[in-house]
Amino acid sequence: QVQLIESGGGLVQAGGSLRLSCASSGRTFSSYAMGWFRQAPGKEREFVAGINWSGRTTNYADSVKGRFTISRDNAKNTVYLQVNSLNLEDTAVYYCAGAGNPTDITPRGPWRYWGQGTRVTVSS
Repeated sequence: QVQLIESGGGLVQAGGSLRLSCASSGRTFSSYAMGWFRQAPGKEREFVAGINWSGRTTNYADSVKGRFTISRDNAKNTVYLQVNSLNLEDTAVYYCAGAGNPTDITPRGPWRYWGQGTRVTVSS
């Protein structure tokens, strides 16, 4: 069983930055792709970014391209999401997800494992 635990969320002013982290339990972290999703109040959960098992291939939603960066450290079983130039529309609960295979990093997945989420609130 894989457990994902997010951290790093908080309250930040518009234009600010945060680094979200997601620590994974288990010894097979490097064998699956990872991703970040978010769910804003009153909206459906949406794909933010994905990274393949090696970290060499990434995929981003158009709304975050150039502002967010996903990365991973397989030695630490951790995936990160650096979020810069935050705006009010980025306010959401951010979820870490683990894919069912090493390479699928599209919004469709398949995304098999989910964390509990970390809240990001952007203020004006």
